[in-house]
Amino acid sequence: MIAFSRPFLPLFLHVLGAMLLFGSMLTATITSFTAWRRPDIAILRNVTFWTLVAVAVPAWVVTRVFAQVILSKEDDVYDDPTWVGIGFIATEPGLLLLLGAIGTAFWWRRSSKPVAGRIAAVLSGLYLVLLCIAWLAMSGKWGS
Repeated sequence: MIAFSRPFLPLFLHVLGAMLLFGSMLTATITSFTAWRRPDIAILRNVTFWTLVAVAVPAWVVTRVFAQVILSKEDDVYDDPTWVGIGFIATEPGLLLLLGAIGTAFWWRRSSKPVAGRIAAVLSGLYLVLLCIAWLAMSGKWGS
């Protein structure tokens, strides 16, 4: 019912971007942990890097832009519920985790060093956990 009172297209694009971001981080986490166990499969390093660059970054931009569009149309901008704050924590500082995962995935792709793959796996896994918390907060409307 709450979604019905909001503009459809910005909300749809925000949720679509968030789902793509979650799926790309899940893919990057799975491929990096798999490549961590099987270093002989070089294509998994490429899949991890290109998933982060080609899918996660545009999905982050779409999620963040349309979240701001939705928030700007709200009347009580300065009285944000807890779930909105959790969403901002998942996207803004989470961008540092995403960029760190991209950097280490690039390093791992170029050098094939196992430590770079482990760092990329941990960073993408941490961001995935942060996105799960935001997902739970958004779906349960915590603090409203």
